[in-house]
Amino acid sequence: MHLRPGHPDDIPLIMAIERLPTAHQFVGQWSEDRHRSTLTGTDARYFVSEAGSGKLRAYAILRGLSEDSGAVELKRIVVATPERGLGRQMLTELIQIVFEDLHAHRLFLDVYEDNARACHLYESLGFLRRCAARRRQTRRQLLQSPPDVDARKQYRARKTATAAPKAP
Repeated sequence: MHLRPGHPDDIPLIMAIERLPTAHQFVGQWSEDRHRSTLTGTDARYFVSEAGSGKLRAYAILRGLSEDSGAVELKRIVVATPERGLGRQMLTELIQIVFEDLHAHRLFLDVYEDNARACHLYESLGFLRRCAARRRQTRRQLLQSPPDVDARKQYRARKTATAAPKAP
């Protein structure tokens, strides 16, 4: 799979995906202006996945790129048709982008605790639960790469382990 950078022409389809019944309870519905300003700004990057026909099937937003902290936020990842493995494929590629291309040392996100499918995916790829955010919406929790180790080293170790040939 290969993600491509999002561009302003994708915004109507991005807005349609985030308003699908499978997504709207877990992600905010941004206006076209908010998507456009985020997409064209320096702090975020959009990535999209297209079907062979060119139809947009998912998108993700990474934020915090203009900060010096080395921490990148996965603001959202939204798949039009869940439970087909596309989210896992996208997140695997996004992790590679964050640690290899952007040279970040941490990737973090917020997720609703009752979004069991997403929580399972994040934890299966090495994200750790941290603390519940103290906001009006108490259903959020923070998942992030481990703070006590270099997440880039951990990513490379997992990548090497999965690429190693298996003994007969």
